Amino acid sequence: MKLGFYARLAWTGMQKNRKTYLPYILTCAGMVMMYYLITFLSKNPNVALIRGGSTLQGILSFGTGVIAVFSLIFLFYTNSFLIRRRKTEFGLYNILGMGKWNLTRILLWESAAICAISLLGGLFFGILFSKLAELLLVNLMGGKASFTFTVEPNAVASCVLLFVGIFALIFLNTLRQIHVSNPIELLHSETVGERPPKANWVVAALGIIILAIAYYIAVTIQDPIAALVFFFVAVVMVIIATYLLFVAGSVVLCRILQKNKSYYYKTRHFISVSSMMYRMKRNGAGLASICILSTMVLVMLSSTVCLFVGTEASLHGRYPRDITIETNTLDEAQTNQVHQAAEDVLKEHHLQPEQFLQYRYLSLSAVLEENKLNFDRGLLDTSSLNNTGQIRQVFVLSLDEYNRLTGSSETLAADEVLLCSTKTDYTGDTVTLQKESPKKIKKIVPKFLQNGTDSTQIFPSLFIIVPNFEQERQAFREWAKTYAEYEISAEFDFYGFDLSGDDSEEIAVRNEISQKIQKLQQENSDFASVRTDSLARNRAEFYGLNGGLLFLGILLGIVFILAAVLIMYYKQISEGYEDRGRFEIMQKVGMTKREIKKSINSQVLTVFFLPLLAAGVHVTFAFPMISKLLLLFGLYNTTLLIAVSVACYLLFALLYVLIYFVTSRAYYDIVSGAK
Repeated sequence: MKLGFYARLAWTGMQKNRKTYLPYILTCAGMVMMYYLITFLSKNPNVALIRGGSTLQGILSFGTGVIAVFSLIFLFYTNSFLIRRRKTEFGLYNILGMGKWNLTRILLWESAAICAISLLGGLFFGILFSKLAELLLVNLMGGKASFTFTVEPNAVASCVLLFVGIFALIFLNTLRQIHVSNPIELLHSETVGERPPKANWVVAALGIIILAIAYYIAVTIQDPIAALVFFFVAVVMVIIATYLLFVAGSVVLCRILQKNKSYYYKTRHFISVSSMMYRMKRNGAGLASICILSTMVLVMLSSTVCLFVGTEASLHGRYPRDITIETNTLDEAQTNQVHQAAEDVLKEHHLQPEQFLQYRYLSLSAVLEENKLNFDRGLLDTSSLNNTGQIRQVFVLSLDEYNRLTGSSETLAADEVLLCSTKTDYTGDTVTLQKESPKKIKKIVPKFLQNGTDSTQIFPSLFIIVPNFEQERQAFREWAKTYAEYEISAEFDFYGFDLSGDDSEEIAVRNEISQKIQKLQQENSDFASVRTDSLARNRAEFYGLNGGLLFLGILLGIVFILAAVLIMYYKQISEGYEDRGRFEIMQKVGMTKREIKKSINSQVLTVFFLPLLAAGVHVTFAFPMISKLLLLFGLYNTTLLIAVSVACYLLFALLYVLIYFVTSRAYYDIVSGAK
């Protein structure tokens, strides 16, 4: 055969099937572009120079792995639609005398062409938009932009290696399908229907049970650590249940509609319900995939938007004052020296502290077992998950300091305490510290002070206000001995204040205070450890984390939305070609185009909006668990999360409706003979 014969056959086949190949190639190019952008930003030296850039690039590096895995799975999935359309053509070639080796050469040229076009197009637009993405990210982080245009060779190489590998695997998988089929099977592959799956009621009931268990886990979990542990378990259960319900449940739905004579025996419903019955396995899987992708988009965008919008609130939760100094001792001589060092620096800069906050407290980690707090170090081994849900960070304050901080006038008997619990509720009437006598909880008080240590802990905290602070102080010293290998003290002095200057001045003040304290420590080897923090100094890290999560959430959201759109499109296209023959027969016996349109609307509306509805239900039941997980990031604003989640769902629903009109039009054009 002449040189280029197989290449021309491959190109001709792609041109004739451009309605299915063009969206696929555009999606492949889009995946390449997204992968390049994320890899480029994760390796870009300009991004690394931004304050918080290292945190940001670590998150983006994780995003490259997500995109790589998703690209492999999704391109395999969408390629199955293309091969289903081409098998008839390959079967014809086979009957006309082409062997499997000849078909292999056509497929090789076709795969090479798609790979080349996707890589060239994706890298071109990725490089073209890379600077724009960098500028947007720098602006999001509040950094200074660099207008130097660069191309990251490592990102290009990584892109080429990944997607050449993916296309090679797709080619081998397609080759396997062609070689295990005989010519007759290939020729009639597109017209082969499906039998409705057996035991639909059993499978549907199983899906309902699994989904109910997942929802129960999401709604009932109160502890953030337990939410973190069981989150992925619940996600896997929801995915499995969604596929079971959409595959089996959609058949059950069709049977129910068939039994409803007033609904079924109408022109616009009869054809749609009858045709759907025999492709529900594939149809249900596609709808389940759309539902899961929609849920992922909604959860990612709502969570990352909330985190970014609430960055300042989280930052102030971690650093209650612009300058915070925590001394790991209650020795008055040392704490006074620390306080004096801070005051001296403020005088040198002629600054007046504002919103002054100072208090003493005791703190140790403990395991909560039946209202008893056990401080033994051995029980706090987190290598085993047995005690993880019971770990608490315990803070003890004196009643006098509590009254001073809150402006209240509470009184306590010797065996009474006040208690405040964060991140989760405390339900007992008493609390016991190690081997002490149980103490009655006179009152559960609301959160009364901003404590940075509580914000940094992933575990819930218990603030216990006691009438005899010195007695508890001696007990805590004994319990701290179980932490002897860590050489820690359970005593802390908090000293903090706000400043009216700008961030640079605040950072300079913090650095000078830290230097003075270091001199004190050098002069006295027994001087306690002191942590000096500045809110302004750590702002960039917070925006690096939350801004990186938002940026990654937006990019992954776009990828998942494109994936959902493509699945919807291919679903309508493939079903359109399958139903075209049926509608042609119906038109010959008198069915009008208007009736065709009504039947199409009935079919599409019957199942098309189920994924959107199911995604909304998934997000609603997942909300309690998501809100608990966001507590670990310092986000306590539940109202903000609700508002953002509702807004994201409404915007996504609007986009979903637009997609419905576009895809239903494509389906109508095929079955009505317009195209």
